[in-house]
Amino acid sequence: MNQEVTRRHYLDAMGITAWAAKYQLPNALPTEACEWEDSTPAPTPPRERLQALLDDAPAPKRQTSKPHTPESQSPDPLASGEAIASPSAVRALLDQDKQRADKPGQHKPAIANPDTAGPRAEAARPAKPLKFALSCVCLEGRWMVLQAGEMSPLEQQLLANLLQAAGIQRGALPEVSHFTWPQMANAFAVEDPLDEAREGLAAFIAGSASRQGWRLERLLWWGELEAKPDAESGAEQAPLERILNVTEGHSQTLSLPLWQGPSLGSLLDGSHSKRDLWPALQALGQLWAAGAKQTADDH
Repeated sequence: MNQEVTRRHYLDAMGITAWAAKYQLPNALPTEACEWEDSTPAPTPPRERLQALLDDAPAPKRQTSKPHTPESQSPDPLASGEAIASPSAVRALLDQDKQRADKPGQHKPAIANPDTAGPRAEAARPAKPLKFALSCVCLEGRWMVLQAGEMSPLEQQLLANLLQAAGIQRGALPEVSHFTWPQMANAFAVEDPLDEAREGLAAFIAGSASRQGWRLERLLWWGELEAKPDAESGAEQAPLERILNVTEGHSQTLSLPLWQGPSLGSLLDGSHSKRDLWPALQALGQLWAAGAKQTADDH
């Protein structure tokens, strides 16, 4: 394990970020860990830190077939036969790069004063991930239906009836898929929970579309976008409006236009809400027919 620590020190000195696995797959062996202290970035440039490590490294042993006279020695480590992996050879290469970089006429970028950076330079503290769940139904690979939480059988039947009445879906409703976030029981700490949730949802939709050959055109959102408490844990779920990043009827997270209707559960109570929804359903049916005609013309 000492070799791993040394390797990470060298990578850090050269300014190379060492990446490690963020998630542990089910039934997978845990990643080997070593004692590594997370510290703030050192103000010393990577070149000088690497030279300091090379100074501490022992010089490699060289095998010579015959003795060299002082006149035959060359100041260039490459010409003298010195191994390129030796610390002195690496230092010489770094010095040559430094001399070329310090030639007149080349301006170095301005470096911000770390004393004036203030709290902006402080690393973000890890936070708990956001929690939310979605039910998804794709209509003929074109429109994606979304609803928060689990979609009950009664809600699925009501959705099928509404889509059939609007002329959008003919026949049985496609299979409902579910998406929960975070997807692992042992929730991990993240620096930006909102961005992590958006990327997770976008990756789920993009992966499903790639596997099924969908060409999504629109989102149909049934329900409120505001946060609601979880029925099981009682904890407040994330506001889906922020996760979908809705701006003027468009989801920035999924890069699709979004139509929002009332929750399917509220439509189960009485007929007044269905009657009020009928004009919006007719408009959706016209959009569906126009999109189908455009797709047929393209083919």
